[in-house]
Order: sequence, then structure tokens, then C-alpha cells
Amino acid sequence: MSVDPMSLPRLFHGGVPGLKPADLIEPGHHRTVDGCPTCEARARGENRVVPGLGVVDPPTGRPDRVYATSDREYARHYASMAWYGDLYVVELIGNVEPSEEDHFPTWCAPAARVLSVYSRAVQLTMAERRRLNRRWRVADMIADQRRAAHAEEAAFVEGGPQ
Repeated sequence: MSVDPMSLPRLFHGGVPGLKPADLIEPGHHRTVDGCPTCEARARGENRVVPGLGVVDPPTGRPDRVYATSDREYARHYASMAWYGDLYVVELIGNVEPSEEDHFPTWCAPAARVLSVYSRAVQLTMAERRRLNRRWRVADMIADQRRAAHAEEAAFVEGGPQ
């Protein structure tokens, strides 16, 4: 389902450091930091599971897309994972679609253009990480409830009441 980019709110992208306004962000960037257990698991084609958190930073289902979100703190998380990465305000370029992977308001497209640099060298404090993790758990729980409701509705439509 394509989305009109003009209908979207201000979008953020957290990623590699050093971009400037008008720079193009294209898919294919890989976050790999020496000594990072999550990076090492990703390089082996595995998901890293952290007790109490579950799977951390699974691979994207759409490696051919650039992602942007209207949730600044969610984008800051990704900037912080890019080893002193930066947070950008961006516009998506090309066919814009809502992300089906993210439980925060997120869209993806073949590319994004940097409109401005919101902050450089993003690092999250432990308090910021905990706050985002709480929000993330709630967003995941709501998504799970919606999925279950849709499955129940589909079963009802197919076979009548069970």
C-alpha cells in the first residue's frame, strides 16, 4: 500500500554519522562494531536473544528499503546503535509504504534525503534505554493483541462462530 509522502508527519532517521542536508540515504548500510555481541550474531545470520528483552535488533525484512519514523526516541535508538550515529530529519523518496515490522509509526522507501541534522553522536543513557524499552514492550503487546483480534475475526468470517 503506497502512501503519499506529503501526508506524513516530520520523519526521523537514526543512522551513520556525518551526513549533511541534501545527502541521500540508501539501503544496504550495515551496523557492525568490533566486540558487539549483537553485530556478531547478525554476521552469523542469527538473532541475539537477551534475557528479559528477547530478540535484539533482528534483521530487517526489507533490506531494499530505508526506514524513517515519526517517533524521535525510536529513531534515536537506531542512531545510538550506529556507533556515535546521528539523528536526521528526512524525507522519504520513491514509493513510500508503512512498515509492517515496526510497532512504532514507521514508513519505508527506496531512499531518503537528509533535510536537517537533528543531533550528532547520539548516545542513550540507561534511563533513556529503559524508558524506550517500556514503550517498546507496550507497543509489541498492542500489536500482538491486534494480530490475535484479526486472526479471530478471520476465523469467524471463514467458518462462523466457533
